[in-house]
Amino acid sequence: MTSQGCTRFTDQVAVVTGSGQGIGLATAWRLAREGARVVLADKAEGPTREAVEALRQDGFEAVASISDLSTYQGAQHAMAVALDHFGALDVLINNVGGTIWKKPFWHYSEEEIQAEVARSFWPPLWCCRAAIPHMRARGGAIVNVGSNATMGIFRIPYSASKGGVAALTTSLSVELADFGIRVNAVSPGNTAVRQRPTPRLERDLNEREKKWNTLFYEYASRENLFERPATVDEQAAVIAFLASSDAAYITGELIDTGKRGMRISEVAGDTDL
Repeated sequence: MTSQGCTRFTDQVAVVTGSGQGIGLATAWRLAREGARVVLADKAEGPTREAVEALRQDGFEAVASISDLSTYQGAQHAMAVALDHFGALDVLINNVGGTIWKKPFWHYSEEEIQAEVARSFWPPLWCCRAAIPHMRARGGAIVNVGSNATMGIFRIPYSASKGGVAALTTSLSVELADFGIRVNAVSPGNTAVRQRPTPRLERDLNEREKKWNTLFYEYASRENLFERPATVDEQAAVIAFLASSDAAYITGELIDTGKRGMRISEVAGDTDL
């Protein structure tokens, strides 16, 4: 289903985190095209404000919240921006996150582990906590972006964080059902993202880390059921579905948008199929 002519989010207000680039940015555009007024919440000020300006130039209502979502204060600020500018909060998309390093767990430093958790676990936890008081009166939808990294190698701190996001989704959906707030998640895998305006790494990889990085991508490439990566728009389409009234009777679900598995052709060869 395309977003053309679709108005599933008319008169709704959505906060999309990590929306200065990638899946978050594609989701913000998707929701806006379907009628939502959107808050783009990200700590990368330049790309986020540029995205807001582009949305406005196309006639959509959008504002930026420049927030460090790894803190409760930052999460509260994002929700406050939605309320101050649009007077409501109906949809929360917890997209911010992403692995930083790829290497065996015992080679992560204490600081690197803390950085991975701060990037990928605290933001959805804090944002849910900050949003719920404002959503209880009228209901709404929360969609968390997890990862298929909950099974894999070289990303244990990130994998554990995304496992926490999955548990947050399933358990919180039960607590919030009485308030008409649905909580679901997607679990993306390999997704094609154009060059990131905000790189995840703040330093260059050393030679050993470069080798681990290469090994990781070789390993991961053999697990894609599709021969190509997903697009950010394909990920955004599933997120928008879960946030919309089309999914009104779905909660506590994790939709795998990065299914792992070896293709038959990898074993048998194309000529034998």
